[in-house]
Amino acid sequence: MSETQATQSSAQTETEIGPRIGDQVFEAMQASILNGEYRGGQRLRIRQLAAALGTSVMPVRESLARLEEVGLVETSPHRGAVVKTFTAEELLQIYSVRRILEVEATVQGAQRLDEVGRARLDEEFSAMESSLAHGDPAAYLDHDEELLATIYSAAGNPVLVETIRTLWLRCRAYKLVGARREMEAGDLNPLLKHQRHLMDAVDTGDAESAARVTGDSFDDAVSRIRSVLED
Repeated sequence: MSETQATQSSAQTETEIGPRIGDQVFEAMQASILNGEYRGGQRLRIRQLAAALGTSVMPVRESLARLEEVGLVETSPHRGAVVKTFTAEELLQIYSVRRILEVEATVQGAQRLDEVGRARLDEEFSAMESSLAHGDPAAYLDHDEELLATIYSAAGNPVLVETIRTLWLRCRAYKLVGARREMEAGDLNPLLKHQRHLMDAVDTGDAESAARVTGDSFDDAVSRIRSVLED
């Protein structure tokens, strides 16, 4: 192989591998934020992250930009990149939008969910119970979201589901703290009751009842946020 061919081959390899490395770095950083390893307000230093992840600074820079796009990171001239911290007011705004979208997704999805989807609900619910039994709030939230996404996806509107998932990302840190508090209190029923009632409504084909359950879950969440705001 000539020198020119070797150079071209190397460039092609970097082009092929580069996007995969970038995605891996993004996914690793996103996971660290979502599972609470990177806390709200924590400064994200590019070179330290690159060293910890075993990569160059470029994929980290690109990942920070992507994380800012989905609302998990914010940047400022003086502090650089930090993990986004939401105020109670911002959370209320996010939950207000989520309520509108998720009630609609519940109504549409509950009426169209097939047997395969229904079986998936049982699998995710069992995984939620197992995650709680093992004291893993992050895994609990993962399975909770997949249970809901299974219902929402049955509506046949991928844009709706994608938008909801983006909003989940933006309030994940709050949801994680909430799940941890409930687990520490020793009463796991609040972490399972809405999903159980939602599955019952799906079984009866009662879209109105399913929508009411979804609405009630948001009312409870908003009540908790307001109590934080008052404090």
